[in-house]
Parts: sequence; structure tokens; C-alpha cells
Amino acid sequence: MNRCGFAVTVSLVAGTALASTPDATPPNVSMINGAVDVSADHPYGEISTINGAIHVEDRAVVGRVHTINGGMTLGTQASAQSLRTINGAISVRAGARVAGTVSTINGRIALEPAAEVSGHLSNINGQIHLEAAHVGGGIETVSGNIDVGARSRVEGGIWVKKDCSSGFWAWLFAAHCEPSNVVVGPDAIVQGTLRFEHEVKLYVSNRARIGPVEGAKAIVYSGEHPPG
Repeated sequence: MNRCGFAVTVSLVAGTALASTPDATPPNVSMINGAVDVSADHPYGEISTINGAIHVEDRAVVGRVHTINGGMTLGTQASAQSLRTINGAISVRAGARVAGTVSTINGRIALEPAAEVSGHLSNINGQIHLEAAHVGGGIETVSGNIDVGARSRVEGGIWVKKDCSSGFWAWLFAAHCEPSNVVVGPDAIVQGTLRFEHEVKLYVSNRARIGPVEGAKAIVYSGEHPPG
């Protein structure tokens, strides 16, 4: 089903939607139940499903990508406007680009080497892991763990919130705050304030550079990994 009326071919193979079209104008692809696999044949617009995972293949170009129940993968050197899910993990593969935000409520977010998210990166529950990656709009969580891995760069700071009583997800969840682990690895950079509204363990490499810290005391470590 194409929301904008362009010709879109969607083939169902073992419950998976395969999107392909020769249309010069990027079409949208929408599903209700089923996974979506987006090829790199040509650009696509909005990609959405309700119950199902979304996989954007290597070097594909898409617009906004969103689902409710399901994870999503943005393939190597692919690009998207934004990535959003409620229940599911998000993987941004090596060299992939997201122009806007990346967000999930319950799920892990992982950025591989040279991946770039120009906007905000956020979840409520689940690990956030950067591996030599770049985030331009800050990182936010409630009870997730954050690992700003070696040679990663974050602009806009880090915010570990006390609860989710404000912001985009306020209408849906009220999270219980558990202590979080936050690691800033060797040669990583976090520009902006690191703000913590509940208990965290903050480990910062002696080779890292960070901004002001509010609500926690940094534990400085040497070597490639924090103690423990």
C-alpha cells in the first residue's frame, strides 16, 4: 500500500515485504503485519509497519523509518531521515547516516564504526553503544546503560533522566529508574553537559574529553576498558 499513490510493488515472501519500484519519485511503503526488507535499487520515502522488523539493505536510501513492535537495521553505508520504534532494537551499521533522530523505548541502540546520527539518540530501557561513531544531537535515556566507545564523538551532551514524565514518550510510559552505567572510552569526546538525575556509575577514560558533569562523580580509568 502506497500512501502517496505512487506505484509500489510489495511482494510477500514468507511474511516479509520486499519493496521495489522503478518510479522516479521516492515512494512510501506501509505494512500492518509483516517485516519489511528495503532494497538499494533506488530511493524510497517513508517506510513503516506496525508488527514487524524493518531491514534497510546496504547503501539503500530511505526517508523516515518507523515501526511499533519490531527492531530495525540500517545497512552499511545506507542513509535515512530518522529511525523510530517502540519495542525493538535499532542497529546502524558501519558508515550509515541518519539525518534526524534515532529513538526506541524498549530496546538496544548500536552504532557501528563511522556511523553518524546527526540528530538526537534516545531510549528508555536498553543499552546504547557507540563504536567509533558520531552523534550530533546528544544522547538521552532513563534507565539504559550508555557506552560511548573508543574514538566516538557526541555533541549535545548526555542526559540520564529521572523519569519520562516529559517529552515525546510521556503519554505512554512511566519508567522505573534503575542505576545506569555510563562509560566514555579512550579517545572519545563528549561535548556539552553530562547530566544525571538519578544514580549512575560514570567511568571516563583518562584519554577521553568530556564537558561539565552534573549529578555524578567521574571515575577515571586507564587502559581500554573500565574496571569490573
